[in-house]
Amino acid sequence: MPAVSTQQLINLQSQQKNIRNICIVAHVDHGKTTLSDGLLASNGIISSKISGKARYLDSREDEQQRDKTSSEKITKSEDYLINLIDSPGHVDFSSEVSSASRLCDGALVLVDAVEGTHSVLRQAWIESVRPILVFNKIDRLIMELKLTTQEAYLHMNRILEQVNAVMGTFFSENVMETDARKHEEKKQSGEEIDGENWHLEIDDDSSIYFSPERGNVIFTSAIDGWAFRIDQFAQIYAAKLGVKEEMLKKVLWGDFYLDPKTKRVIGRKGLKGRVLKPLFVQFVLDNLWAVYDAVSNDRDKVEKIVKALNIKVLPRDLKSKDPKILLQAVLSQWLPLSSSILLAVIDQLPSPKESQSLRLPKILYPGVEKLPDANMLSETRAKLEKAVYECDASESAPVVLYVSKMFSVPNKMVVSDTVGRVPLTAEEIRIRKQERMIQQQKLKDNPELEQLTKATTSQPPEVDPNAEKMVGFARIYSGTIKVGDTVNILGPKYNPAHPELHRHEIKIESLYLMMGRELHELKEVPAGNVFGIGGLEKYIHKTGTISSVLDCPSFAGLRLATSTILRVALEPADLSQMSQLVEGLRILNQADPSVEVLRQETGEHVIITSGELHLERCLKDLKELYAKIDIKASDPIVSFRETISSSPAMVLQNTAQSQLKVEEDPSEEQITLPPHTVMLLTSNKMCKIRVRVSKLSETVTNYLQNNTNTIKLIADDKESDGIDSAHKKVEVQSFLNGLQKAFTDTDKPTKEWDNITQNVWAYGPKRTGPNLLVNRIQGYTESKIQEYESSIIAGFQLATQSGPLCGEPIMGCCFFVENVEISDVNADALKRSLLPGQIITTMREACKQVFLTWSPRLMLAMYSCDLQAP
Repeated sequence: MPAVSTQQLINLQSQQKNIRNICIVAHVDHGKTTLSDGLLASNGIISSKISGKARYLDSREDEQQRDKTSSEKITKSEDYLINLIDSPGHVDFSSEVSSASRLCDGALVLVDAVEGTHSVLRQAWIESVRPILVFNKIDRLIMELKLTTQEAYLHMNRILEQVNAVMGTFFSENVMETDARKHEEKKQSGEEIDGENWHLEIDDDSSIYFSPERGNVIFTSAIDGWAFRIDQFAQIYAAKLGVKEEMLKKVLWGDFYLDPKTKRVIGRKGLKGRVLKPLFVQFVLDNLWAVYDAVSNDRDKVEKIVKALNIKVLPRDLKSKDPKILLQAVLSQWLPLSSSILLAVIDQLPSPKESQSLRLPKILYPGVEKLPDANMLSETRAKLEKAVYECDASESAPVVLYVSKMFSVPNKMVVSDTVGRVPLTAEEIRIRKQERMIQQQKLKDNPELEQLTKATTSQPPEVDPNAEKMVGFARIYSGTIKVGDTVNILGPKYNPAHPELHRHEIKIESLYLMMGRELHELKEVPAGNVFGIGGLEKYIHKTGTISSVLDCPSFAGLRLATSTILRVALEPADLSQMSQLVEGLRILNQADPSVEVLRQETGEHVIITSGELHLERCLKDLKELYAKIDIKASDPIVSFRETISSSPAMVLQNTAQSQLKVEEDPSEEQITLPPHTVMLLTSNKMCKIRVRVSKLSETVTNYLQNNTNTIKLIADDKESDGIDSAHKKVEVQSFLNGLQKAFTDTDKPTKEWDNITQNVWAYGPKRTGPNLLVNRIQGYTESKIQEYESSIIAGFQLATQSGPLCGEPIMGCCFFVENVEISDVNADALKRSLLPGQIITTMREACKQVFLTWSPRLMLAMYSCDLQAP
């Protein structure tokens, strides 16, 4: 195919029914980038001769050396605009897969025909993208495992059953969660529930499974350049067998056989002891195996096969001594990879208009079965939701788009003034080169003319081609965004009820069409497309929502599949370059969805990554792209957690921790405190805080860890003055009921846990951790302590984030604030203004001291992994 001009792609962007936004997901080394090369070759972007070797979407040099992709790149197809995003397969970069899935409507799920790994299915299910199953590396069954056609069929059938079993598990989990939510809603509303007659409402699940006869399974060898679906062979054999193509397609996969006597298709019962090959083996695999055998062992037979298939193979390929070249030449023409893949994408995957009506309600209202009635919404909100669900690209529709990640590109990758440009022919390139040489010669012969030309020619401002710029990776859901438009950037915590918070108003500086390694400037982008957007680095940290109206919800952040566990401390080789390191870390934290960047109390700059490969990439990016300085990194340290044992290390009697002597005021007497309790004064002696700590049971700790999303919802709603929807209230109440049940289900329940959920002040660290701060202050609601509640909680958060043993987060502790006394309420304004900060410091120290009244322990990290062997 000829290369496609930028103007053609821009024209296709407005044809929503011809747009497909897809990503390729698979486990590491399952052939994603090789498959992408094959699709690129079909569109003239790279040569078919280097397909599978160019690794065009591996724009990073370290990716090409490592043969793994670690960031998304996009390319286009002709007639239909296919936004193809190649994502990494290594577990360290699963956050990149989440970023890609959020922007797509469908996914090509690659499964190695030998290994059969299907771990990436969950990410596609979570983001509600429609998948197509691709059996890749079938050539390995032939060349490496030496399987017969019958053995290969049974092997692939077994993998297909395993994949469908996984999909069935996801569906069952979803049904049970939905049922539990409905049960809880009825319970909260006060309706009577008949436990005996209550039953699961199970929907039809036939649409979620993969089946070759439905066209959502592709068989391929990307390295050899071929692929097929069974409808291609059904079309070939329908005329020969005298049956309808649709009927043959239904029996080409499964236990169906051709009776040689009656020439009729029979099932397993019709075998009657005879040994026959399934139709898929007889009509498909036998022919495919025959081509591989002929190329490897019988070159004379190859010419007969080429003639029988009615394809043209160049003489030089027929005479090639490399069997791989001949194999690719024959199979890529008989079963072209691009045709099968792209036709499957067009037939099976939805357009943006179809997809958004199904996916967007789940993003806007997660966990809700019945959407709110339009009459209950404001006029602006109802118009916005209608435009988003219908993918309305009209001028009157509100602009709504989501930025799933920020990434860095060098200036030399940005191509300007590309609209309307048509690729030059070889003759045009030769003529332009000659004209340029003639002009240079004239200037060389006439120095005065050269000086005059330099003086009269306006020189554009110099731009460092290697300098990095941040670009947002975005999907527009409604409206048409244009350069120069004024829009609102909504942060993850934005609430339409408080439009003045977590919002920035900006003017769009630049839009980009993303073409693999290049960015082409655009003037506008209509709804349904993925694209790049510049000028957001000051406003978006990792993800964000952009809208032209204020009554727009902030789309939920990405759900990352892995947690960060590997940390290193960094410092520049030349300490005078510390400011460059700090700026580089800021950009890295913005560009990488899963890295954590911290500055410890000691002043050390620390990054926490998902694993060794992720750490390697982050350090390389810092040295070569962001900070551009030599960096020293400490040895990797796996994070620990600090906790307390179930019994004290010693009996505490008359110890410094159990007594408080106010040295500053001799009139005060010693106060004897119960075990595991401390009481401290602020430095200005205006506030006295009494804190006690108890160990949480393993059941409660695990429950808190497994419900971090709900805890985050509670924390966010406290900041926005209340829970804003009924389904969130039900979810929060269900969580609190479960938490109270976890306390009562312990081996030794005590009275201190009675009704504890009603008095939980905060969860920590980071507002979502497995520690509790409980308010046990007598007469709290009538006191002035409420003014300093945020300071008490802040001290608790700081203490649980960095424990007293070695500065690691605390886990499994419940801190009770038993009393807070504020004296000298008539103190001067300066003294009162310093009190909130001093309460934070005192509360932090109180938590750390009371923690040490128990026998402290360090908890080692446990790394879980799944091992699969063929």
